[in-house]
Amino acid sequence: MTSTLKNKSWRSGVSLVCVIVVGILLNILGTRLNAMLGLPLFIDDIGTILSAMVGGYIPCITVGFFSNIINGLSDSYSIYYCIISVLIAVAAVSFADKLRRYKVPYILLGIVVFALIGGVGGGMLTWLINGMGFGEGYAVNMAADINRIVPMGYFLSNLLSNFLIDLVDKAIVTVIALVIYKLLPLKLLAFIHTQSWYYITILERNDGHNRKRLSLRWKTTLVVAISTTLVASAAIGISILQYHDSTIAEYEENGRFAAHVISDHLDKDRIAEFLSKGEKAEGYKDTEELLSTVIRLSPEIKYAYVYRVEEDGTHVVFDADTAEVKADEPGDVIRYDDSIRKYKDRFLKGEPIPTDITNDEYGWLLTVYEPVADSTGKVQCYIGVDMEMNRLRSGEIEFLAKIISLFLGFLILIRTYAVWLAERHIVKPINSIAHVSRHSGYDTPEARDKWIRMLDMLDVRTGDEIETLYEEYKKAAHQTIRYIEELQHKSEQLTKLQNGLIMVLADMVESRDQCTGDHVFKTAAYTEIILWQMKKDGIYGDMLSEKFIDEVVNSAPLHDVGKITVSDTILNKPGKLTDDEFRIMQRHTVEGGKIIDKAIELVDEDTGYLTEAKNLALYHHEKWNGKGYPEGRKGEEIPLSARVMAVADVFDALVSRRSYKEPFTVDKAFDIIREDAGSHFDPLVAQAFLNAQDEVRRIAALNMEP
Repeated sequence: MTSTLKNKSWRSGVSLVCVIVVGILLNILGTRLNAMLGLPLFIDDIGTILSAMVGGYIPCITVGFFSNIINGLSDSYSIYYCIISVLIAVAAVSFADKLRRYKVPYILLGIVVFALIGGVGGGMLTWLINGMGFGEGYAVNMAADINRIVPMGYFLSNLLSNFLIDLVDKAIVTVIALVIYKLLPLKLLAFIHTQSWYYITILERNDGHNRKRLSLRWKTTLVVAISTTLVASAAIGISILQYHDSTIAEYEENGRFAAHVISDHLDKDRIAEFLSKGEKAEGYKDTEELLSTVIRLSPEIKYAYVYRVEEDGTHVVFDADTAEVKADEPGDVIRYDDSIRKYKDRFLKGEPIPTDITNDEYGWLLTVYEPVADSTGKVQCYIGVDMEMNRLRSGEIEFLAKIISLFLGFLILIRTYAVWLAERHIVKPINSIAHVSRHSGYDTPEARDKWIRMLDMLDVRTGDEIETLYEEYKKAAHQTIRYIEELQHKSEQLTKLQNGLIMVLADMVESRDQCTGDHVFKTAAYTEIILWQMKKDGIYGDMLSEKFIDEVVNSAPLHDVGKITVSDTILNKPGKLTDDEFRIMQRHTVEGGKIIDKAIELVDEDTGYLTEAKNLALYHHEKWNGKGYPEGRKGEEIPLSARVMAVADVFDALVSRRSYKEPFTVDKAFDIIREDAGSHFDPLVAQAFLNAQDEVRRIAALNMEP
């Protein structure tokens, strides 16, 4: 049993990991595909929506969260959008059932909801992260077009633009997820849907001491360690990002300051002269020396230069030698580098240029460009300052090492105090209560007294909910002892009443119907055979508890109790009944139900066996196709016990001699049961009966009359 539980637990864990990994890979693959195609979309929620349909909350939210974390390794901004991905995951789970059934209206509604979260929610988050701005890109350009057509302001037009783009994005990813789900094997889906983590499950079944358990002490340690690690990791990640961003901002500020210093000493109206004459122009060498001085004075500045960007290339106005690279000559025309090519149109128009970060053969550089305008306001050239960013990487490593070191020390300290407090106020009191409960006994007065004495001696005093639990448990234990005695007495009375009532009523029927005495005992035997065969075959297994089987078998002799109300003339008539007589005979089902109802009122309790006795008496002549009596019930509207009795009752009637007919052979009776399966009889019950032919033949051959 322990091995089976371990295997099930292992398979469940592996299946969860597989669903999560596949979902994350699909999200990342979609993101990479979108980047390759250059689409103004995201395509990053395929795995999230698919995992919602396949596995529910746990894998879905995990996929949404960690997809952003992994994407953040290459694009740090993605990390800030974890909350958006998690909200989309929650929405996807809410729509998962409708998506699985391919209900088009709900699919469309789900796409709109996803787009609202991703487009509007993500747009607002972008606005906040960018300092109340939406930055640049296709969505901003589209927003400008929208605002020209329908003036609604910068903020609303950008939100609408983001929503429309995201609507297309979510429609694509939802359709892809639905197609993938449709292609998944049904056996795979069925396996996943039976795992303990699927959606929200009840508490895991505890199979007693055969199950290997992890102590509460270790669970407390793990919870403290994991929760602290997660919180600290998040704090470390955020700190690193903040450090990274603030350092870049510092580099940018220093670069712009250096560019301003150069700009202040540059004769802006003589740029054309400097470009054409070079070192021959008056003051040229002074400016060139200033560039070299700026590079020498700041360890982060690697290159400083003045360029004019034209259609034919980059024209060198000033450049300074460095230890690694010789300066270009004034007037040289060089090809566009990556940063200039990226903003070529802006350079040509004389517009401000954003700070750019590149990593190429010149190194990892942050470049700032300062436009230089002459006295008329026309931009003549740009001052470029390249900041070397290697110090940023070393600084981040140093910062990370310090904070992790601090975290590990803090974690050990918290673990020590947390486990100590848990041991004193949680583990020991709970273990003590569990120990007493484990040694409790109900079978004898001595065992019950021992249990109560041990429980009273605990005297738990924690001053919290555990003490309340102990007091309530102790109170319940004392009450339980009293109730056990009362229940034992009542149980004995009810058992005697049940057996006596069944035998009395069965004897009453037997004394009037010359054919019924043997019939009631044999039908009870057939009923028992059918029920156990059904349990063996896994038919209606969720209903066939041992208690249910015992109740049905014990009350089976009462199925014809209503015949007590039928006159002897009709009951024992040797020939065929007239229509009126048959209608009277049919009334025995209703009358039987009334008799059992009176019995239920007598004991003032709707006990299980009396309920089944009523079902048997009232419905054993109903048919699977709805053509039976007294109510014309059909299919599973008929109680299971009555469907079983219908087979047993008809079979015994077929193989028994009656005043109005000769008996059929057992084989002929089996053939009739087989033919009427699905019309008269529940086909599953009939099949169980046919599967137990050997047992049935043995009972049919017995003379069971007392």
